[in-house]
Amino acid sequence: MPDPAAVNSMFARIARRYDLANHLLSGGLDFGWRRHLVKAVGRQAPAEVLDLATGSGDVAFALSRGLAAGTRIVGMDFCQPMLDQANAKKAALPAGEQAGLTFLPGDGLALPLPDASFDAVTISFGLRNMADRHRSLQEMHRVLRPGGRLYVLEFSQPSAWFRPLYFFYLRRLLPSIAGAVTGDRAAYVYLNETIEQFPGREALAAEITAAGFSRVTATALTFGTVALHEAAK
Repeated sequence: MPDPAAVNSMFARIARRYDLANHLLSGGLDFGWRRHLVKAVGRQAPAEVLDLATGSGDVAFALSRGLAAGTRIVGMDFCQPMLDQANAKKAALPAGEQAGLTFLPGDGLALPLPDASFDAVTISFGLRNMADRHRSLQEMHRVLRPGGRLYVLEFSQPSAWFRPLYFFYLRRLLPSIAGAVTGDRAAYVYLNETIEQFPGREALAAEITAAGFSRVTATALTFGTVALHEAAK
């Protein structure tokens, strides 16, 4: 499992170039993945949403734009330089668009939040960086209200026909491109290793169920390289 101190340090180093690297490395597909997530969350019409491992806040901002006016959104992350980027982006918004959007520090293994305090929890490309996935999923379950929903947008295992090309990209091309953009090739060697080692859709669905959730579904995106898991408390 990932070492929390090492993960925190890594994201702190790449925080300023993180958004640009994401857009380039995904070929812009990250925008579509976020739209898919926001559409799914919107079907529930939650009043309060926690975006865990929010990083520089892209998902929180997408939720703020895509959900009903008045929805309270809290973005939470344990890496302060990433939160600094999120708050800088928030400060650049018109005052009306900042309402209801808050960024707070917090550890996904011990959330500084009361029980049953949110209608929805989202986590995008952050679950694989948790030192203990089961404990983190249990914390998400704890802070959800009865009937609340969990949305996990994460890398997954690709379709068999696409796998050789995908892993060639992850191992040979992605670290070099990311290193040129961020100046930290090693960080993206680590990230591609976590992608390769992460469970496929069925295995992750079983982990989510084991943490106490029910009605777990998984939708494959982009040839199975990404999946959106949804579950109910």
